[in-house]
Amino acid sequence: MSNAINPKLPKSVDPYKLAEQHTVLEGEVPTGALLRFREAVMGLDDNAVCSVRLSFRMDPERRRVVSGELAAPAQLQCQRCMGPMQVTLRSHFELGLVTSDEQAQRLPQSLEPFLTNDFNANLWFMVEDELLLVLPPFPLHERDECPAREDLEALEPGGNAGKPARKSAENPFSVLAGLKNTKH
Repeated sequence: MSNAINPKLPKSVDPYKLAEQHTVLEGEVPTGALLRFREAVMGLDDNAVCSVRLSFRMDPERRRVVSGELAAPAQLQCQRCMGPMQVTLRSHFELGLVTSDEQAQRLPQSLEPFLTNDFNANLWFMVEDELLLVLPPFPLHERDECPAREDLEALEPGGNAGKPARKSAENPFSVLAGLKNTKH
């Protein structure tokens, strides 16, 4: 491993060997290298990295398990104001290493399957999957921080939306009633 303070997480490993040795890996993955993730967010800083910690082990039933946590900065689009918002995505996960769908179906509900080749797992793919899973479906600024806050307050009862409310209280068919009474 590198002597760097935050080494790059290896891209490919033998997860079964790591599980048998109860190995812990820590490192970073450049988020710009994660194509599906990059397309799913509004933006990423050029030097943004995902900090990752993975613990490989065998559970009492001799299943190979990887527990992990990660954190990555990203820019998402607020669905209220449609503006950019900076967030830090975080995930804690526990995966069962499997080589087939049949093995995946036998995992307990507490474990999500991670499909690997016989002695090869792409850790960056695992990290990218977890980042995609923790993306909020409707990202929103905190209410007090959102540029659309004034518009929201105007729409609340007792807000400054009195003028539109009066217009909507008028009967839209009142013009037709006037035409009905007019003779041509």
